[in-house]
Amino acid sequence: MMSMTRKLALVAGIALAFASVSYTPPASAQVSVGVGINVGPPPPRYEAVPPPRRGYVWMPGYWRWDRYAHRHVWVGGTWVRARPGYFWHPGVWERRGGGWYWRDGYWGRR
Repeated sequence: MMSMTRKLALVAGIALAFASVSYTPPASAQVSVGVGINVGPPPPRYEAVPPPRRGYVWMPGYWRWDRYAHRHVWVGGTWVRARPGYFWHPGVWERRGGGWYWRDGYWGRR
């Protein structure tokens, strides 16, 4: 017959084995999502860029595809906290083959 200590050690070992199998590391900081459609975006809207804000970068507006309404929807620009040593590359619509694809904006090194 197993002692109580051995039973607890066995249960703890099994629990540790299941925990290690189910662990998923956190996602990386840069994730990209692509959207492909057959409808090109309208021309960019003019946005008056507000005066500079110390410690912030202006992220310009863009056309986002609304899959439920089946049309492009304008998302206005906004200020985002600057990341020292990085530069904001805005997202763009690219024409590839017979369709249009959205490439997300990202922070890149200078």
